[in-house]
Amino acid sequence: MNDAVSDETRSRRGVLQLLAKRGVRALNDFQGRHSPIGIAPIFPEARVFPFTVPLEDAWQDIRADLDEVLKRREDVPAFHQISPDQARISKGDNWKTFTFYVMGHRVDDNCAQCPRTAALLDRLPGLQNAFFSILAPRYHIPPHCGPSRALLRAHLGLKVPSDRDNCWIRVDQQRHHWQEGKVVVLDDTYEHEVRNDTDQERVVLFLDFDRPMDLPGRIVDGLLVRVMRATAFVRDPLRNLEAWRNRRGPDPDQVAP
Repeated sequence: MNDAVSDETRSRRGVLQLLAKRGVRALNDFQGRHSPIGIAPIFPEARVFPFTVPLEDAWQDIRADLDEVLKRREDVPAFHQISPDQARISKGDNWKTFTFYVMGHRVDDNCAQCPRTAALLDRLPGLQNAFFSILAPRYHIPPHCGPSRALLRAHLGLKVPSDRDNCWIRVDQQRHHWQEGKVVVLDDTYEHEVRNDTDQERVVLFLDFDRPMDLPGRIVDGLLVRVMRATAFVRDPLRNLEAWRNRRGPDPDQVAP
């Protein structure tokens, strides 16, 4: 009897997973059809997105903020310590994140520590997520896919190993090597992975922003983003960021004398 119930439960779960996958695929197809920029694993000319220009022009200011953050590296949490959903691809202290925005929610404490970066981010249209993504030497982020084409992803290279050939991101069948001061824009719904097979860390400013859409697409994506903001996928990181800040205590550089 128990085996029969267990088999039935597994069968139902399999059907639900199949329907969910088909629903996501149909939604991604809709988003691709209603986006004037089309779909591509990596967009070859990042400067077609106007916000990339001020980021590239000011990348050394952003790098200066990063250098201050890295002086207190032990205060920067691992990705999975903030976002438990990332536990499969974030292990140990190998992938650290210093977060500025989570699905449109501004992390004021971290923004205050990086005023030049925050001032730029605050002016970016359609920004949803933003953080310094700090990848340790000899670490591999295994293949995975993002959940929705409602957002596109951008990386601004800030610290790139001198052995660039052995530090890369693969998106679908395309491999990209970061450059300091340059932005790459990609679609994370394609399978992607990251490898840093060098002895130096790699750091990028990691951004998720609204995909350009026509009116029907903007309506659907707006609803989807509101739903995402109400889920544990967003609530957990915000709660964990606050807990991490409280555990760490105030920034000594910002305590009044």
